Amino acid sequence: MAGATHTMPTPMLVAALAAVLTSLCGAHAARAQDPAAVGARAREQIYFIPVVDGPRVVQLHARICRPWGDARARLVVINHGSPRGAANRPRMRLGHCDSEATRWFLSRGYVVAYALRRGYGETGGSWAEDYGSCSNPDYLHAGIETARDIDAVVQYATALPFVERQGAVVVGQSAGGWGTIAYASLPHAKVSAFVVMAGGRGGHENNEPNRNCRPDRLVEAARAFGASARTPMLWIYAQNDSYFDPGMARALWRAFTAAGGRADLQQPGPFEADGHHLFFGPGGSNVWGPLVERYLQDTAAQ
Repeated sequence: MAGATHTMPTPMLVAALAAVLTSLCGAHAARAQDPAAVGARAREQIYFIPVVDGPRVVQLHARICRPWGDARARLVVINHGSPRGAANRPRMRLGHCDSEATRWFLSRGYVVAYALRRGYGETGGSWAEDYGSCSNPDYLHAGIETARDIDAVVQYATALPFVERQGAVVVGQSAGGWGTIAYASLPHAKVSAFVVMAGGRGGHENNEPNRNCRPDRLVEAARAFGASARTPMLWIYAQNDSYFDPGMARALWRAFTAAGGRADLQQPGPFEADGHHLFFGPGGSNVWGPLVERYLQDTAAQ
């Protein structure tokens, strides 16, 4: 244009602009990896996942949390425990996308799925995991039925367009952890990693801490699962777990691995008043997070 003058930016101005852009990009990247920020941006949706239960089809009430972005992501299925007392099972609620455990996985790019199993919360119906009386428990049956529901979630979620078809991670706490051990003993072509957090059944016999209903039966069941479980697992039991104390955890691990199962047992120090709640407890990811991260890196490298 006639009469217009053009001034080239000085080297100092170019350097200043570059520094500003670098700072902004760096801040954005840091926020993208911040678990608190990721939780706030997570996209969530409710699903109903079918499970055949005898002559009926039960719809598991599920919530799936997605990280930011449109690329397919690896799946993590987080499985809940079982409350004491039948009256409390219908009151259970789905895990949330803004919980600490969810944010930990979302910040690492995983899709996170929660589902209420048969007999819990809004899924309702009969309690499929019933293991019978304290004096004559069937822990094998309880674990297999939990595993059936976990597998239904894995099969359903890995068919979604935003989820990777393979390489799913199954995480279970308490009764959900016991079902995770059982699931590892069954065919699981879409799953490559299992994390057991304080897994077991029959704890707090007569509502007393550190007492189990027939611990010998629980050890026998762990041995049976280990006979056909070959995927490396990570087991985490805090030292002050009032349901499955260090001795009980080691007995389960020894039986499982002696039968051929592959598991790394980690027993971190005491967590708050009861280490059984380490996985979902506030600040728990500071303890289990590094262990899980190392395990997932190791399994990915294999």
